[in-house]
Amino acid sequence: MNMFTIGFTRKSAEYFFQSLRLAGVARVIDVRLNNVSQLAGFAKREDLRFFLRELCDADYVHLPELAPEAGMLKAYKQRKISWQKYEGLFLDLLAQRNVERTVTASFLDFGCLLCSEHEPHYCHRRVVVDYLNAHGHSNLVVEHLL
Repeated sequence: MNMFTIGFTRKSAEYFFQSLRLAGVARVIDVRLNNVSQLAGFAKREDLRFFLRELCDADYVHLPELAPEAGMLKAYKQRKISWQKYEGLFLDLLAQRNVERTVTASFLDFGCLLCSEHEPHYCHRRVVVDYLNAHGHSNLVVEHLL
């Protein structure tokens, strides 16, 4: 099973949509808490849904159960907790939500997890992939589109 991740910051719309199209992404799985912010530009929910359909022939799905809780994210962004603490809390949250039972491998095939961070290293989308691979979805081959 092939899947991808991408962040929209520091990318032009042309680069973003071309990357998705060239990778053959079938659906973008939005794992952001806030997908309607004016700061999101072309990645606001309704605009993104339109652009994906028109430019990439891809679907859009918002899965907030794959997003961290607001307080947890705020504590990390404000440097009140370390990345390691944040990652541990988020992994615990994913386990509590039993996301491996509701997010099937076939749904993830040629899907692309979307959030705002430019690179996956310190981003919850990478943590989601690691969690799913450790909990029954070990056949996922993941490419982070940069």
